[in-house]
Amino acid sequence: MTQLRNRGRMAVYAFVLAFACIATGAPAQTCPRAPAAAVDIRVAPDWKKPGKPFEGWGTALVWFANVTGRLPDPVRGDLADKLYGDKGLRFNIARYNIGGGNAADTPPYLRPGADIPGFLTAGGWDWSADPGQRWWLDAVRDRVPEKTRIFEAFSNSPPAFMTVSGRVSGNEDGLKDNLKPGQEGAFADYLATVTQELEQRHHIRFRTLSPVNEPNTPYWFAANTQEGAHWSPARQAMMIKALKAALTARGMTTEISAPDETNAQTFVLDWAGLDAQARADIGQLNAHSYDTTGKTAVRDIARVSGKRLWMSEVDLSPPNVRQDFDDMRPAIALSEQIVSDINRLEPQAWVLWQAVENDKGEGPDSSNWGLIKLDYAAGGTAHVTAKYWAMGAFTRFIRPGARFVPSGDGDTVVAARPDGKGFVAVHVNPGLYPRQLTFDVPGSAAHMAVTVTDSARHWQAVCMGRAGAVVAPPMSVTTVEFSR
Repeated sequence: MTQLRNRGRMAVYAFVLAFACIATGAPAQTCPRAPAAAVDIRVAPDWKKPGKPFEGWGTALVWFANVTGRLPDPVRGDLADKLYGDKGLRFNIARYNIGGGNAADTPPYLRPGADIPGFLTAGGWDWSADPGQRWWLDAVRDRVPEKTRIFEAFSNSPPAFMTVSGRVSGNEDGLKDNLKPGQEGAFADYLATVTQELEQRHHIRFRTLSPVNEPNTPYWFAANTQEGAHWSPARQAMMIKALKAALTARGMTTEISAPDETNAQTFVLDWAGLDAQARADIGQLNAHSYDTTGKTAVRDIARVSGKRLWMSEVDLSPPNVRQDFDDMRPAIALSEQIVSDINRLEPQAWVLWQAVENDKGEGPDSSNWGLIKLDYAAGGTAHVTAKYWAMGAFTRFIRPGARFVPSGDGDTVVAARPDGKGFVAVHVNPGLYPRQLTFDVPGSAAHMAVTVTDSARHWQAVCMGRAGAVVAPPMSVTTVEFSR
């Protein structure tokens, strides 16, 4: 990055990648000119404003790990390779869900995979619980180098016996807190104990622990089909301080992440309601991006507070698009989400909700959530979707330690490589016409390699040569690596 920043003179190279070259998918050493129909886009990175070192990409384990971690070895191993392996997405972050757990005599009502077992029952501690997710802890540990591997633990609900409703899905009234008054210390002890025990049993380290999830929302009510709990900002503050005390008492260096709020505007409301001590006890700010508004407000909170910021959860399925493994519309939507989050929120990590979703078929209840679809009940074939390939257009090329810079284009992210010997640009073209991208690049970035992901190609290297302009095909994600 130092070399890129210190280059006083910027140059725009005029070499062009032709759409015909991309359309055939044939790699070439030189790249001919673009067609006249291409729309011109200029990408002008601001090298004087590098972000903080990016920590990487990942997924929450939650429901899919609860299910798939108990499948036969060939199946679960293949899934782990697809997500965390060097030939797959190369994820390096995993968020482990510490389940609350309903009472044993509660009739089953949670959706498939969402019945995450708790570790503390009426009979005491049960460290054999949650074998599916725990398998994934080992799988991630064994596939990701320690220097880039990050584990985070998070909670959706306290154990049922600590709740007002007696259920881990929320209070009867979704606008009321579900933790019994005065139980903050007991819940904090539960979370700290589980975190410490899992670290010892699986030979890993949880860098952060998040005690609440989407807390100040109406989502969590007793009749819901997944774990969740409402927390007012005042109760959030009490819980954060109680957890800090519990971690300190055990000599644990685990940081607290919070508030894991559903969107930026509610995050701002939560932060405004925390007292000074609760804010000080937070080591990492976690924000979800299930809305398009207010992202720069969260960015500003991170800047002023000096705290690390993660985009810790999001996924989407475009409206009126039924499940289709090969449809590029969900892939483009996910890619646009990533670009928006990186450019406006400026997080130091980007984490998907859950990478493997339940395959409900192609009926009216279907969706395009997830990167891989698998029938939770029957197991069977895991279907890799277009979203998976689009995700990899970012995660395989922009690696931990890179620094994002303002790209000058709303459909492009630009990341300087950690070694300062080049940068990576990823552009999303959601339209019907090719786009000719002209890059303002430092003179040291003399060479480029272009990779295209669209309906016909997955991470396909299509062209390399002298650095210059690039044509991004319609409905595609185009990754360009610039190097010396």
